[in-house]
Amino acid sequence: MDLVLELRGVSKHYPTHQAVNGISFAVERGAFFALLGPSGCGKTTTLRLVAGFEDATAGDVTLNGQRINHLKPYQRNVNTVFQNYALFPHLTVRGNIEFGLKRQGAGDIPRKVRDALDLVQLSGKDDRFPTQLSGGERQRVALARSLVLQPDVLLLDEPLSALDPNLRKQVRSELKSLQRRVGTTFLFVTHDQEEALSLSDRMAVMNNGMLEQVGTPEDIYLRPRTRFVAGFLGAVNWIDGIGVRPEATRISRTATGERCIPATVRSSVFLGNCLQVETVCTNGQFVVAEVSRLDGSFAPGEAVHLWWNPSDELRL
Repeated sequence: MDLVLELRGVSKHYPTHQAVNGISFAVERGAFFALLGPSGCGKTTTLRLVAGFEDATAGDVTLNGQRINHLKPYQRNVNTVFQNYALFPHLTVRGNIEFGLKRQGAGDIPRKVRDALDLVQLSGKDDRFPTQLSGGERQRVALARSLVLQPDVLLLDEPLSALDPNLRKQVRSELKSLQRRVGTTFLFVTHDQEEALSLSDRMAVMNNGMLEQVGTPEDIYLRPRTRFVAGFLGAVNWIDGIGVRPEATRISRTATGERCIPATVRSSVFLGNCLQVETVCTNGQFVVAEVSRLDGSFAPGEAVHLWWNPSDELRL
């Protein structure tokens, strides 16, 4: 396994609180790795510890097998794309992208800038200023400015949060495609479950400064290790201590299968690709099922049976 980044027992304590508490994870070279968690869970602090903007209270951060705790940010071959992009407003697109190259004393800067613009599909816009660009274009400039320096790891701190919902989905697809093309390792911080699931090869879920689970998106969604992970990754019906996600909860008008309980429909909402049916069981428990719109409709007050496959149960 070719590891580019590793955190071993890393903690960050402040006088008033403990932001990160003994976390350990490793990132393979060329991977898209997401740090997912709610606001205040420590994920951005973790990113800052890797970047060198914060000093770890305990533990080691290694890059290419070398401990980098003592190195200043500019001595680490990592770059950060910030939430607000942090572009220089007085510099053109070209000026922003070549800024770091000039500080490094790099050669052949015009070609490198040209290649970076091609990479992020901004050719022909090199003379524009940030205020003349859309939000998605500004984000691409920020990406180009970091990628042109060929970092071992690109750190992205909630880079899509400033975009409107429709643009976020478009840029998300572009970001994944870009990472595949350049092969640079991405460490991506987000509180958005859909972003983490759709973008990452592997992901870590954080809560209260600690890692709850590390694995592939599919493994974490289908086989969560804690109730927090199960609930944070998506809705869960807890039925007699067993967790069943709404899309795995089925409805029928007759008793079906091993796992089957009677219920009454409270409401049914049409969501386009599915119906979200809210029911109440005989013990007063509310259960939500997402079923295909092709399976017909369910009226409030209708008696139904809820069932699910044992393989879909989350036992936590």
